[in-house]
Amino acid sequence: MLATTEIWLREAAEALAGTVHSIKSGEFGKVKDAVECIKGLKAAVHLAIEEGNRVEKLRKQVAGSVGTGSLDMDAARDEIGRRLARLRDAGGD
Repeated sequence: MLATTEIWLREAAEALAGTVHSIKSGEFGKVKDAVECIKGLKAAVHLAIEEGNRVEKLRKQVAGSVGTGSLDMDAARDEIGRRLARLRDAGGD
């Protein structure tokens, strides 16, 4: 999405540069079109950023709900002990 936004911004900058050149040449007909183009680009970029933020927020909410259980350290130690005992019984160190 960032790459696409950069392309849009570069194209808008080129269009704006062309409009400035036209104005310097005495042609004012493209000014209104350029203003509308820039406004549309601004709205599109803003919308893309907002949607990206919403997706990221949702992603964080989903990830947060997966790991909401508390970590029981005693149970974890017991499990590690059981596994080590099995390894010792199997002939490992």
